[in-house]
Amino acid sequence: MPQFDPESIQVMRSALEEVMRRVPSGHSTSTVKVYLAECILKTAAEGPISYKEPVASAANQIHVAISLFP
Repeated sequence: MPQFDPESIQVMRSALEEVMRRVPSGHSTSTVKVYLAECILKTAAEGPISYKEPVASAANQIHVAISLFP
Protein backbone atom coordinates (compact mmCIF):
# COMPACT_ATOMS: atom_id res chain seq x y z
CA MET A 1 0.00 0.00 0.00
CA PRO A 2 1.41 3.41 -0.92
CA GLN A 3 2.41 5.90 1.74
CA PHE A 4 1.09 9.44 1.36
CA ASP A 5 2.66 12.58 2.77
CA PRO A 6 0.51 15.02 4.76
CA GLU A 7 0.16 17.39 1.80
CA SER A 8 -1.18 14.62 -0.45
CA ILE A 9 -3.61 13.52 2.26
CA GLN A 10 -4.93 17.07 2.53
CA VAL A 11 -5.34 17.25 -1.25
CA MET A 12 -7.30 13.99 -1.19
CA ARG A 13 -9.52 15.16 1.68
CA SER A 14 -10.28 18.42 -0.08
CA ALA A 15 -10.99 16.59 -3.32
CA LEU A 16 -13.43 14.25 -1.56
CA GLU A 17 -15.23 17.19 0.04
CA GLU A 18 -15.53 18.88 -3.36
CA VAL A 19 -16.85 15.74 -5.06
CA MET A 20 -19.34 15.04 -2.29
CA ARG A 21 -20.82 18.52 -2.82
CA ARG A 22 -21.57 17.40 -6.39
CA VAL A 23 -23.43 14.25 -5.32
CA PRO A 24 -27.21 14.77 -5.31
CA SER A 25 -28.39 15.12 -1.71
CA GLY A 26 -30.59 12.03 -1.84
CA HIS A 27 -27.55 9.93 -2.72
CA SER A 28 -25.01 11.49 -0.38
CA THR A 29 -24.49 8.42 1.80
CA SER A 30 -21.46 7.06 3.58
CA THR A 31 -21.33 4.18 1.10
CA VAL A 32 -21.12 6.57 -1.85
CA LYS A 33 -18.50 8.59 0.00
CA VAL A 34 -16.37 5.48 0.60
CA TYR A 35 -16.67 4.49 -3.06
CA LEU A 36 -15.59 7.95 -4.24
CA ALA A 37 -12.77 8.05 -1.68
CA GLU A 38 -11.51 4.78 -3.14
CA CYS A 39 -11.48 6.38 -6.61
CA ILE A 40 -9.40 9.21 -5.21
CA LEU A 41 -6.99 6.82 -3.49
CA LYS A 42 -6.50 4.85 -6.69
CA THR A 43 -5.68 8.03 -8.57
CA ALA A 44 -3.25 9.14 -5.87
CA ALA A 45 -1.54 5.74 -5.87
CA GLU A 46 -0.56 6.27 -9.51
CA GLY A 47 1.85 9.04 -8.58
CA PRO A 48 2.08 12.67 -7.60
CA ILE A 49 -1.25 14.46 -7.88
CA SER A 50 -2.62 17.95 -7.91
CA TYR A 51 -6.12 18.83 -6.74
CA LYS A 52 -7.52 18.51 -10.26
CA GLU A 53 -6.82 14.81 -10.90
CA PRO A 54 -8.57 13.24 -7.90
CA VAL A 55 -11.56 15.57 -8.26
CA ALA A 56 -11.94 14.63 -11.92
CA SER A 57 -11.51 10.89 -11.35
CA ALA A 58 -14.07 10.76 -8.54
CA ALA A 59 -16.51 13.16 -10.20
CA ASN A 60 -16.52 10.91 -13.26
CA GLN A 61 -17.65 8.06 -11.01
CA ILE A 62 -20.57 9.79 -9.29
CA HIS A 63 -23.10 8.27 -11.70
CA VAL A 64 -21.59 4.81 -11.14
CA ALA A 65 -21.74 5.21 -7.36
CA ILE A 66 -25.35 6.33 -7.52
CA SER A 67 -26.31 3.36 -9.67
CA LEU A 68 -24.45 0.88 -7.46
CA PHE A 69 -25.70 2.28 -4.16
CA PRO A 70 -29.19 3.73 -4.72
